[in-house]
Amino acid sequence: QVQLVESGGGLVQAGGSVRLSCAASGRTFSGYTMAWFRQAPGKEREFVAGSSRSGANIYYADSVKGRFTISRDNAENTENLHLQMNSLKPEDTAAYYCAARAIGGASVYPRLYDYWGQGTQVTVSS
Repeated sequence: QVQLVESGGGLVQAGGSVRLSCAASGRTFSGYTMAWFRQAPGKEREFVAGSSRSGANIYYADSVKGRFTISRDNAENTENLHLQMNSLKPEDTAAYYCAARAIGGASVYPRLYDYWGQGTQVTVSS
């Protein structure tokens, strides 16, 4: 069982930056494909960015390409997944979730992921 905990959300002005982090407890997520999704009120959960197990293969939704950066690191024996969000727009406002997939590569389909965090809210004001 992998437990994921997101942090770093908040209120930011348009054009600003936010860095989200996702930490694992219970076991490491080094053997998992990892991804960030987001869900705005009244909308379906959508893929934002994904990282292969090694971090060598990275994928982004077209809407965030060039503005967001996904990364994963292992500092002090704690694995973290990050999402650096720059040039934020009001339409980026959503709850952001990290997700882990045990078998298979990054996918835009939420149903293929095995573990989810509780989400962290990002609100971008105009």
